[in-house]
Parts: sequence; structure tokens; C-alpha cells
Amino acid sequence: MLGLTLLALGVTLPHAACAAPADSAIVEAREALRKKDRTRLAAARSAAMAAQHPLAMWADYFELGNRLAEAQQPELNAFYARWPATYVEDRLRNDWLLELGKRRDWANFAVEYPRFRMNDDREVSCYALMLDHQAGKDVHDEALATWLAQKDADDGCALMAATLVDAKKFSNADLWRKVRVAIDAGRPKAARQAAVLIGAWPAASVVELSDSPLRFLAKSASASTRPGAELAALSLMRLASTDPDAAVLQLNERWDRALPPDLAAWAWAAVGKQAALKLMPEATEHFQRAALRASREGAEPDWPDDTLAWKVRAALRADGGRGRWQQVMQGINAMSAEQQRDPAWVYWKARALQKLSGNSQDAEGMRGLSRELLASIAGRMHFYGKLAAEDLGQSVELPGKPAPLTAEEIEAARNHPGLTRALQLIALGLRNEGVREWNFSLRGMDDRQLLAAAQLACDREVWDRCINTSDRTRGEIDIDQRFPMPFRTEVQARARDIGLDPAYVYGLIRQESRFVMDARSGVGASGLMQIMPATARWTARKIGLDFTPDLITDRDVNLRLGTSYLKMVLDDFDGSQAMAAAAYNAGPSRPRRWREGPSLEAAIWAENIPFNETRDYVKKVLSNATYYSILLSGQTASLKTRLGRPIGPRDDTAPPPDKELP
Repeated sequence: MLGLTLLALGVTLPHAACAAPADSAIVEAREALRKKDRTRLAAARSAAMAAQHPLAMWADYFELGNRLAEAQQPELNAFYARWPATYVEDRLRNDWLLELGKRRDWANFAVEYPRFRMNDDREVSCYALMLDHQAGKDVHDEALATWLAQKDADDGCALMAATLVDAKKFSNADLWRKVRVAIDAGRPKAARQAAVLIGAWPAASVVELSDSPLRFLAKSASASTRPGAELAALSLMRLASTDPDAAVLQLNERWDRALPPDLAAWAWAAVGKQAALKLMPEATEHFQRAALRASREGAEPDWPDDTLAWKVRAALRADGGRGRWQQVMQGINAMSAEQQRDPAWVYWKARALQKLSGNSQDAEGMRGLSRELLASIAGRMHFYGKLAAEDLGQSVELPGKPAPLTAEEIEAARNHPGLTRALQLIALGLRNEGVREWNFSLRGMDDRQLLAAAQLACDREVWDRCINTSDRTRGEIDIDQRFPMPFRTEVQARARDIGLDPAYVYGLIRQESRFVMDARSGVGASGLMQIMPATARWTARKIGLDFTPDLITDRDVNLRLGTSYLKMVLDDFDGSQAMAAAAYNAGPSRPRRWREGPSLEAAIWAENIPFNETRDYVKKVLSNATYYSILLSGQTASLKTRLGRPIGPRDDTAPPPDKELP
């Protein structure tokens, strides 16, 4: 077969149109699934099975998965027998476990669950915890943690919670905490699902206050009973999500005094979080009031980690950029143990210890602990690992090269069935399925096996799998795999022509598309540099490029448009790579707002970006660029230098912002 022969020779098919006739059955099956066309899907599955196509299991998976609600256990058993130890076997088992849970078929669920290898589905975990409880196990702590971490309302976690409530294993306090956590996270459906377990009146009230918190506070709220106080606090939290100032007014006028201290603390913390997200200077004061109310209970605040993270961020930018370092310490120390191990909070705790040591009787001890914390993350291949190293006076260096892969290691990767199938799927244009197959195949691999798998992807120029696979190694690190430089001649020439740092361009492309030229985001950004169609048209007009929409994924056109736009954005933000990266990801109008307020150390400014995606993006682009700078120049590089000077309002003498920039 043409497609498989080309793959055997190491040639990657650009898209499904190049597929051989036998391959088309797989593509047809996926398209029929998308359209929910059972007849076409069954025919495509039959064709793939009859041809004994290496990817026939996927057509089989599509077809049975599409009618899973009507399937019976023998059909699933037969599927598992056809495709043992494969990704599709385990993924279909996941889907089947969800179906069995909905059917309340616990006998088959109990047989299937121990065979579920990925075990990465929270709803399935909830069903399993419920069965463990019914078998006599104490699951309270694990079940509560799983339920609190639930993002959306679902059947499995709702059933588990209801079962534990009926058994008096979940208390009313547990239920109200779940409702508060859901409201704090902006998930009213999950909040209502939990409130139903308390009673009809609380559930109806949660719906009412979610829709109109101010009206609920004015007409229905009362703190005369604990349930009433809980609902009033929820209303204040919900109000804070849209109008923190209005919530402050309500608290000051009545509810701060009326609510029990722990609920007043939750309300103030929610106000603080929302004010911090809006970069309001009052955020630290709101968090301080929350801490004072919580202290009346004589216990540490039990707020979500995300709320505590915003307490820390607000404290970092407080007092005109000088920071409130005691609040930084308090916020980090109140986080869960897992969250405290996050490199961001290790780094900022170390910085807080440094700042606070000057007024401490144990100054040297605090500075020593600060150095220990920095050393614990220094040299790691992320944003805060580089900052920690530089704070300790160390230069950012590339890791040593691992020993070359042996012929046997290379051959094992080439002959790995799952990796082979993944590359075939990607070559046919089924990238999503290929990525899932690839990632499943990496499970249990050691560093050497991962390096061999990564090299297989690099050699085939499947750059996203090359990078992501190499990123998984811990003891042996191949910097050339993790930071490849495809199209080096074109990128360097283009960057030089318009005055851009090629390391910065590479750092951005690595984060945007992983060098996948036909990549398309959920919002429509396309190509190597992930350009939105409207931005591409605007930029093309600006630079005088004859452009049609079909050219957006052309490598050279996409590179020219992306670098031109990046240069215009960088110039508009005074050469700040942090602000320009934020603008490239979130649009220029947002970082223009985010730079208002105090002048901040660039790392503090980046940590305070309100959008999770953009915050992570900016840190990764600059971290990537630091490594690319070393690779391109052969010299040491500094992340702090790349971050540049403090970020604050535009200087009065600077040119006005380019409001045309899309």
C-alpha cells in the first residue's frame, strides 16, 4: 500500500488526500463518525477489517463507540480480544465504564475497572470510589478531594456524593464547602448539583443567586441561620465575580458583621481574588480582611489553591510594586502541600524569605532557607528554574549531551507497534488520534526509550511529538530534540531582515505550533506562527503582500506574516519581549491594560497576567528563547536580561500606541 510504503521509507504524508485506497477506509470511518453516519461508518469499518489494515482497530473503535449506548458486554469483550493491550482497547474501556456507570451495571463495572490502565477519568474514579465505599472501605478523604476537584457536573461524582451523604460519610459542612468551591471557580451547575444534596430550598436558592446575586441579597438573604448565612456568602462570592466593588459595598454595609467569621472570610477572599484578577490595588486589603476574619476561628483558611495563588500575586504587586512579602509567605504557606511544590511558589517563597530576613532575628537562617529553596529548582528547564539559577549567581547552561542512541534502541522505536500506528494516523491527517496513540505508547518508557521515540519523531519531522516526547525525560536530556530548529535558514534570514531576535522567534513558534505547519487552534489561528485570519489579512496589507486565505498555512507566507506582526507588536510595546508575547497571544489591547498601575519587575508582571493561558505562554516563550539564544550563538544567555526593565505605564514621551494593531 502506497501510504504505508512511504512511511516505511521515512516519508511523512502531508494530508489524507495522499492516502492509498486502503488508507481511505480509515479516513472515511473518521469522517462518517464526525457526521454520525452509521451506514457509512459500518461500511468503512468492514472495508478496513477486510483489508486487514494496520489501523483497522481505529475504524472498529469508531464504529462500536458510536453505538455504545446500545452495546452489550459480549461485544466489548470481543473488541478487547481483537485488540489487546492497545490504546483503543483501553480508551473504549474508559467509555464503556462511563456507560456502565450510567446503566448502574455494577457487576460488569467491577470486572472492567481493574483492567483500565490509564485510569485518567475523574467520573470513572467517582464511580469506583462509590463501589469501594459500598465494599466497606473508608474513602471519605479521597472521595471529597476528587469531588472538590471536579470541574463540571457529572453523573458519576454526583452519585458518589449522594451515596456518601446517605451513608452519613459526607457532612453538611462537606457539602457546603463543595458549593463554595464551585461558586468560587465559576461553576454554578456543579454548585447546584451539590446543593441538591443539602435540600430543595438550598438548590433553588443557588440557582437564584447564581442568576442575580444582588437581587438575592436584597430580597432573600438572611444570616439568622447557618444555611441562610451560607447562601448569603455564596451570593457575595458570585457578585464579586462580576463586580468586586459592589460586593465590598454589600460587605461593608451589612454582611461583614452579619456573617459568621469563616463565611465572611470566604466572601472577602473571593472579593480579593476577583480584584486581583482585575489587577486592582485594593486586592491585598481585601485579602487582609479575609485573613483577619479567618483568624477569629483560630484555624488556617481553607480557601482553594487558586484563590491563595491570587493572594500571592496581589501581594507581589502591592504597595506600588514594593510588594507585601509577609502576605506572599502567608498565601504560599496556606496552599496545599502539592501546590507549594510548584516551582512558581518555591521561587516566590524564596524571594519572600530574602526580603523578610532583614527584619528578622534569624536573618542568616532565613537567607539560608531561601538559598535552599532556590537551589531546589535552579537549573530545571523552566522559567523559574532559570530565574532561581540567576538569583544564585549561576549562568543558564545547556545540559550535557546523553550518550548516542544505540542501533538496538533506534530499531526498537522503529518497530514499536503503537508508535508506528501513531505516525500512520498523523500522516493520514488524523492528528488527534495519532497524538493519543503516541502518548499511550510512551507509558512506562524509561529515558533511553523516550529519547529513541523522540528521535523517531524528529527524523520524520513530526516536531510536536519530537519535542513533547523528549520533554518527558528526567535524567538524560537531549537539548537538540527539545529545542529543534526546523527551517533555520528561513527563520534566521527573516528575523535578520526585519530586526528580530531569531531566538525569540523560535521560542514563540515552539510554543505556538511546535513547528506543525498545518496546525489550527480552536479559535481559528493557523500555521507555523498561529495567525488569526483577520490578523493575516491586516498584516499582509501593511507589508504589501499579495495574500489569499489559502496561503495562511504556507510556510514562507506564514513565517513572513507572523514575524512582521510580531515586530510591529514588539515595537509598540517598547521592545518588551514579555509584553509583546502577551500581545501575540491575547491581543495588544489586553497587555496595554495590564501594564497600567505600578511599575513592576517583569517577572512579577508576567506572574500577574490574569489569563492562565497567556501567563503560561509568556513564561514559556521567554524560557524557550533563552535556550535558543544559547544554541544559536554558542554563548551564555540570561533570562533576566530577556525580561528587560520593569514594566509599567507607557512613558509620556513615548509615541502613542498603535490602535490599529489587531
